[in-house]
Amino acid sequence: MSAGNSGESVVQATVAHRPWYRIEDYVTILVAVFIIGSVGLWSWMMRPLDYQELVAKSTMVKQQIAKLDPNAEGYADEKKALEGEAKGIEAKLAPMPFKNWLVRPGDWTSNPLDAFLKKGVPIYSGLAITFAILLVLLMFAVRVMGKSAMRFGIAFAVVFCMAVLSYVLAGQDVIKAYNLEYALWALLLGLLVSNTTGLPGWLEPGARTELYIKTGLVLLGAEVLFNKLLALGVPGILISWVVTPIVLIGTYLFGQYVLKIPSKSLNMVISADMSVCGVSAAVATAAACKAKKEELSLAIGLSLIFTVIMIVVQPYVVAWSGMGEIIGGAWIGGTIDSTGAVAAAGELVGDKAKDVAATVKMIQNILIGVIAFGVALYWVSFVERDTTSRKPQVSEIWKRFPRFTLGFLGISLILSYVQSQGIEGRMFVSSIVDGATKSIREWLFCLAFVSIGLESNFREYKHMLASGKPVVLYIVGQAFNLTLSFLMAWFVFTKLYPNAMELLYK
Repeated sequence: MSAGNSGESVVQATVAHRPWYRIEDYVTILVAVFIIGSVGLWSWMMRPLDYQELVAKSTMVKQQIAKLDPNAEGYADEKKALEGEAKGIEAKLAPMPFKNWLVRPGDWTSNPLDAFLKKGVPIYSGLAITFAILLVLLMFAVRVMGKSAMRFGIAFAVVFCMAVLSYVLAGQDVIKAYNLEYALWALLLGLLVSNTTGLPGWLEPGARTELYIKTGLVLLGAEVLFNKLLALGVPGILISWVVTPIVLIGTYLFGQYVLKIPSKSLNMVISADMSVCGVSAAVATAAACKAKKEELSLAIGLSLIFTVIMIVVQPYVVAWSGMGEIIGGAWIGGTIDSTGAVAAAGELVGDKAKDVAATVKMIQNILIGVIAFGVALYWVSFVERDTTSRKPQVSEIWKRFPRFTLGFLGISLILSYVQSQGIEGRMFVSSIVDGATKSIREWLFCLAFVSIGLESNFREYKHMLASGKPVVLYIVGQAFNLTLSFLMAWFVFTKLYPNAMELLYK
């Protein structure tokens, strides 16, 4: 044990003496900012010459839509025509030069090769370009951190192929109908390798879980914009920001004092994963409490399994109970871990449910940085202080704090401001997110799930799952989350703000 602690101290000392630009958290922020800056500059340069005229025309068309009389004859057809015209104008206002370069396998029924066709056209060249873009960006990041870019590049090619296969498996019609998303297949493929042949030494440099997922999380800031918070306002905050901390703290205390889980870090990562927003919160929290990789892998594995179950079950519960789209959507948004899974489950209930669910989840996602800071503060002040009498220093909290979340919050704030600047701001943000960063972020997440599987071995889980306590913790915590989220959604949308949905659809 002492030898292990000594080795860890040496690693920490080495990290502490690195220049700031070689530390992974900062590197991921730099890479994400470079991506957003490059895409934004290119999109700005690609704007049409008659840009201002198109802005004026778009505004006029939307004013015409607002003036339509719903009771007039032909209202639906006229509205549809005007909305189509508005979309056509906005497509010109939001040039997306990278969209055709950044592709991924699509849907298929019986022939897997159909996944590599988009409207009948092969996407192999697009996949090659996607691979090249990711390879160059990530090799640069690895080299900056002082690792071998060449060794990484060779291993990355294999990890990328596994990510492609994950997308292909997730695109099969039957599998897609059950919402078995790419994340689950990526994890399973990685686990298949690590639990049969083991992770080969030459492939290990490509399994850079934290590099992929931290960069992806910083890019996620471009999608989690504060306009959603402002749109739903206090109702969204009550459901997301009040319930979530209560569930997190309650679940953690249950794990410590009732289940008596030996590893506090495992307890915290599972609690955060389940209560906040799944993988993103788990990674940020794991960094804050120095959880082991196998603890993070276990938490993510539990999250993915229960997410699949909840996607299928919750929409049926909403329909069976008659709680309605608004309350049902808020309930789904506050409880299902993955943002994509939230939208899928909400859509099964209805369009309004999907909008409410996605909005509540986006508001909840904003808590990632706050929760990570709170965990870092608690860990240094109480958990680690149990073994030492010295008073915790501010510098220790800063070292423990996952600094990549600052990139997430910074990008979210900046692009939220840009988006608030009328139609021009909205179109500029759309060209960045829909044109490039969302696709890159999804690829990075897929690569991360493959890497998590490659770095995990069932033997490592054996001692953690032997008692069944982690599973019990997740089930009890999620039951608490489901109950409290429903009660808050019902109270908010029936008693406090019965007309809150009008804010979302202004």
